Amino acid sequence: MAATAAALTTTALAADKVDFTKEVKPIIEKYCLSCHGEEKPKGGLRLTTRENAIKGGENKGAAIVPKEPLKSPVYITTTLPPDSEDVMPPKGEKLTKDQTETLKNWIAQGADWPAGEVLKQAKKEIAATDPVKQIEGATEIWKKIVGINGVTEVKQMKPYTEFIVGNPVSFDMVPIPPGEFMMGSPESEPKSKADERPQHKVAIEPFWMGKCEVTWNEYELFQFADEERKRRIMRGSPTEAHAQADAVARPTTPYVEMSFGMGKDGYPAISMTQHAANTYCQWLSANTGHFYRLPTEAEWEYACRAGTTTAYSFGDDPAQLKDYAWFTDNSEGKYQKVGKKKPNPWGLYDMHGNVMEWTLDQYDPESYKQFTAAVTKEPWVKPTKPYPHVARGGGWDDDPDKLRSAARRASDRSWKMQDPQLPKSIWYLTDAQWLGFRVVRPLKVPSPEEMEKFWHSGTERD
Repeated sequence: MAATAAALTTTALAADKVDFTKEVKPIIEKYCLSCHGEEKPKGGLRLTTRENAIKGGENKGAAIVPKEPLKSPVYITTTLPPDSEDVMPPKGEKLTKDQTETLKNWIAQGADWPAGEVLKQAKKEIAATDPVKQIEGATEIWKKIVGINGVTEVKQMKPYTEFIVGNPVSFDMVPIPPGEFMMGSPESEPKSKADERPQHKVAIEPFWMGKCEVTWNEYELFQFADEERKRRIMRGSPTEAHAQADAVARPTTPYVEMSFGMGKDGYPAISMTQHAANTYCQWLSANTGHFYRLPTEAEWEYACRAGTTTAYSFGDDPAQLKDYAWFTDNSEGKYQKVGKKKPNPWGLYDMHGNVMEWTLDQYDPESYKQFTAAVTKEPWVKPTKPYPHVARGGGWDDDPDKLRSAARRASDRSWKMQDPQLPKSIWYLTDAQWLGFRVVRPLKVPSPEEMEKFWHSGTERD
C-alpha cells in the first residue's frame, strides 16, 4: 500500500497543478454538498471548508488527508462500483474518470484550498424539457403581456425606457420601422465572405430594439436570483408581481468572475450561451410585461444597416470605424462601456464592435441560397442542433472586416473550453469574452406557443 501511495503521489506531482477554484470546487459543490453541506450534514461531515473536510465527521475521521488520496474518503468513495453501499454520490450522476483523477491529483498535491473559501451547493442545471410546463409558463407570461400591451400600430411606436420591476435598473428601446432591404454583401465588397451571398431581398415587420447591448447591471439581476430578490424586498416590491419571473429558470452560480476584470457597471454582459440569452429574454418578459426575445439574423442586419447599403452603417471607409466602434485598433484589449461611440442612423449604439451579439438563427454557410423568392418575409433559420448559431457585429478584439454589417460569425464548442464542469454548462461560454447580446420587442405579440419557440430551441445541451 505504501508503494502504491508513493506511486500515486509521484504521478500526481508530475501532472499539471490542479486549480482548486476551476477544477475541484465545481466537483465538490455539484456532487458532495447535497449530503455534506452546512445544513444537516450526513454523518456530521461538512465539506464546505478545508478545515471541516480535514476534521471529518462523527465516525470515520478525516474526509481529506493531504498528500494521501488512498486514505481520503472524498476520493476513494467516488471510485467504488456503482452498486456499492459506500459509493459517492449515492444517487444520480456519478463522477467521470477525469473528475476522479482530478480529485486524486489534487489531494496528492497537498489538497490546496484557498484560505477562507467556503463552498455552497451548486444549483442543478435545468433546461426545461417538459413541453406542457413550458407552454403553461409561456401562457402565464402571455396573459400578463396582453393585459398591459397598449401599442398596436406602427404610428404609436416611440422610443421608451424600460424599468426592471423591483430594481432601479433601466434600459432604452428604439423603434425600428417596417421595410425591405438587401441582406448580405455583394462580391465587390472588400473582404466580404462567401457565406454572405447571394444577396436577397427581405421584408421585416416593425419592432423595438435595445439602444445598447445588455449590460451587467441588467443581466446580473437575472443571473443572481437571490441577490435580485433581496434588492426588490428592500424596495418593497410585492412578491406577487414577480410570480411569473420567479418561475423562470436561472443560471447556476459561475465558477469564475465573468467580467474577467474588464468592468461591470455600464459594461456589456458577456460569455453567456444562446440558451442563457434566450432565457434572460423570457425572464425579462415576465418581469416587465413586454415580450422580449433575441433578434433574428435578418432583423439584426436590417437594424444595423438602418437604411444603408454600404459595408458599414456610416459608409465604406473603415478609417471612420474608430468613431463608431470599439475594435482591435482602439479597444485597449477589453470591452468598453456601452453607448460611448456614435450611433447608427436609427440611434443604435455599438452595432459595430464592442461585443458581438447573439441572434436566434442556426448558422449555415449555405443558408442564403434557400431564399429564392422575390422577397423573403421574416426569415429565421431555426436551430436544430447546439452548434453553430449566428453571432453578429464583431467584437473588441476583431479587425475591421469582421465588423461589417453583413459579416457573420458561427459559434463553436471551443467557446466553452475553460468550463470546468462535465457535462459542460448550458449557461456559460467562458472563452467567448467578446460575446453579448441585445433584445428586441416585436410590435405584434405572438401566441404563447410562438413565444415558447423563441425562448427554447430544444438544442440547449451540447
